[in-house]
Amino acid sequence: MKVDLYEKIWMWGVGVMLALFFTSTAVAAVRDSLQPPSHVETIDPTRVMADARFRTPGVSVDAAGHVQVRIVGMTFAWLPADITVPAATPVTIRVTSMDVVHGFEIVRTDGQTMVLPGYVSQFTTTFDAGEYLITCNEYCGVGHHTMAAKLHAVPRAQWHAPAVAASTPTQILAQGGSHDRR
Repeated sequence: MKVDLYEKIWMWGVGVMLALFFTSTAVAAVRDSLQPPSHVETIDPTRVMADARFRTPGVSVDAAGHVQVRIVGMTFAWLPADITVPAATPVTIRVTSMDVVHGFEIVRTDGQTMVLPGYVSQFTTTFDAGEYLITCNEYCGVGHHTMAAKLHAVPRAQWHAPAVAASTPTQILAQGGSHDRR
């Protein structure tokens, strides 16, 4: 069978590209220890509420003045369900799951990540003043459609940094999962 020179070149080119693709995928999987690259911090999903990193979900400010939000996903709620952050300020969001895979999305922003049990997902973003809906965009069960929360971004001058956390996770859950850290 006679194969034209141009066909041979294309066949070899496709073969080389496939080999490069599969090799790069295998190298990334082995180098990152077969873990998703954005989920490098682990947590015991059965002890999320006892872990110091998520014992008091909500907004906090560290000694350097960085705003951080800790959120826990569970079937079928985000804890806390109401969050207030300063607008036009970088906000680091750290989120984990207690039970199943969730998709964390802040509608109308670039804030989105997969939330896997056993891992802590983190991203930093800035908000314009306004109210944002937080949804689960990964089907997580029969109550998936009810899994929502609100994020309020207020002008920096109107935002009050949260005081030292006074609520325990049990108190937050007793309030229906809603905990506004103003």
